[in-house]
Amino acid sequence: MCQVTHEIMCLTASNMRMIPVQNQSWVSEFILLGFSSDPTTNSILFIVFLLIYLSSVLGNGLITMLVCLDTQLHTPMYFFLCVLSLLDMGYVTTTMPQMLVHLLAHSQTISFIGCWLQMFVFGALGMTECTFFVVMAYDRYVAICYPLRYTVILNWDLCIRLVTGTWICGLFSSFLHTFFTMSLPYCGPNRVNHYFCEGPSVRSLACMDTHLIEMVDFVLSVFVVVVPISLIVASYIHIAMAILKIKSTQGRCKAFSTCASHLTVVTFFYAPASYIYMRPNSSYSPERDKQISLFYNAFTALLNPVVYSLRNKDIKRAFLKVMGHGRLNW
Repeated sequence: MCQVTHEIMCLTASNMRMIPVQNQSWVSEFILLGFSSDPTTNSILFIVFLLIYLSSVLGNGLITMLVCLDTQLHTPMYFFLCVLSLLDMGYVTTTMPQMLVHLLAHSQTISFIGCWLQMFVFGALGMTECTFFVVMAYDRYVAICYPLRYTVILNWDLCIRLVTGTWICGLFSSFLHTFFTMSLPYCGPNRVNHYFCEGPSVRSLACMDTHLIEMVDFVLSVFVVVVPISLIVASYIHIAMAILKIKSTQGRCKAFSTCASHLTVVTFFYAPASYIYMRPNSSYSPERDKQISLFYNAFTALLNPVVYSLRNKDIKRAFLKVMGHGRLNW
């Protein structure tokens, strides 16, 4: 009886195309509902998000260019900052251009394969960034606690291995998350109440109990969110103890200022991401989740170049040098 009822529900679902796969009807595309169905509102949102996207790409691209061109910025700290900027550019480009098109287009569909690919790339970049913040925290730990051995400890071989390790972790975690989510049966409806194919939003449309997949996601979240946060906290506890041992107030302020930028970005990234991926599916709220996801997707990518450049004298000097103003004493 349950099987018959299930088949009837799949056959009567509307607003979707179906393809038969082993006696099971699967959706071949999803409809991303976005933020609004009102054309005027969408036009305003298009302008706002276009400005955010362009600012994010230009800001992070500028940092990447400056680090590559200025030999004085060829240090572990700025190498990691360059990698973070590349992650942010890829991260925001995975979702924002499609969202901008959907804000003006009549069709808001994305193919099943396209959704699969977007979820994987977005997850890979996001989870890589999660673990990469630990690398940046370790960089600050070495710089403040062992300043005389900084370049010896963080040699280029170790820097490359740390970056490679974060990428491997991000790709593997995202593959597991995407594989389990997109392997669920989706027989309808196919309307995703989000502006991109994010795991929890798509998973809520599955035609079966997703409790096991939620547990898999929770375990992954522990490894890519809880463990990194714990390591970052541990690093900053040691950093704080080292700063307190500095006798001069000016020295303490200088040491703390080198960590403030990293702490600001980490807070804006981890807080909303933890809420989205570590709460049970039963508390899923589409409208709230869409708004929260903007913080660790669009706004964090916009925040990074602002936070890391406005208070950074080396970045300012490199910018003026590239712009033809020569070297200035800041």
